[in-house]
Amino acid sequence: MADITVRPMTSDDADRVLAIYQAGLDGGDASFETTAPTWTAFDAAKLPVHRLVAVDADGVVVGWVAVSPTSSRAVYAGVVEHSIYVDPAVQGRGVARLLLDALIASTDAAGIWTIQSGVFPENTASLALHQRAGFRVIGTRERVGRHHGRWRDVVLLERRSPAIT
Repeated sequence: MADITVRPMTSDDADRVLAIYQAGLDGGDASFETTAPTWTAFDAAKLPVHRLVAVDADGVVVGWVAVSPTSSRAVYAGVVEHSIYVDPAVQGRGVARLLLDALIASTDAAGIWTIQSGVFPENTASLALHQRAGFRVIGTRERVGRHHGRWRDVVLLERRSPAIT
């Protein structure tokens, strides 16, 4: 992926980040959400650190990853939930793995001990990506919510940092 680099996300990336987010939501297997939030809402929901974008040789954002806290309790300060989205035009080229590897390096360096994610079972590409990156399946939350008029299950995955003992 010599033509793709990863860098920190900035507010200048907002339009592309939200457009990629919406494209993922439109695909139907990325999230219970159906509409990307405003940048203000996105910015408020994600931790200011561990926000990364993948950019092509022209500097165009083609994917992003960011984390949210799982709890406000101090005991869970080292546990985050991540979201990762890639522009459909470049899916299958390794962008998601590049982003996930960069996120893992960033969170490990910061002392984050667990990264979690919830993935629809139908999103087999995401499940495979996460398992290749060292995530394990914790279990399936059955019929956890309704999406487009039908009940959906969610596979809970986590990666425990080997850097934290």
